[in-house]
Amino acid sequence: MSGGHNVTKGSEPKKEQDLQAIKDARIPLAWRDTCSHLLIHLNGCRRETWWNPNKCESERHIYEECEYNAYLQRVEAKVQMDKM
Repeated sequence: MSGGHNVTKGSEPKKEQDLQAIKDARIPLAWRDTCSHLLIHLNGCRRETWWNPNKCESERHIYEECEYNAYLQRVEAKVQMDKM
């Protein structure tokens, strides 16, 4: 990736998702993207801790980093497409 951004292990966006697991976790359609596999774990942690913002910090950080990495991939794809 560009910019020298360090990627935390496990925060890489995945194109291939387990659609049944996403459906079972009742993830809304608007949130089903390349980071949905991490959102399942984050929402599970949130439910277990009654949405306490201090309890699921690591899961939230990994999910947000995944979303940022996915954004960087889309930007890079757009730059490559514009070069053509």
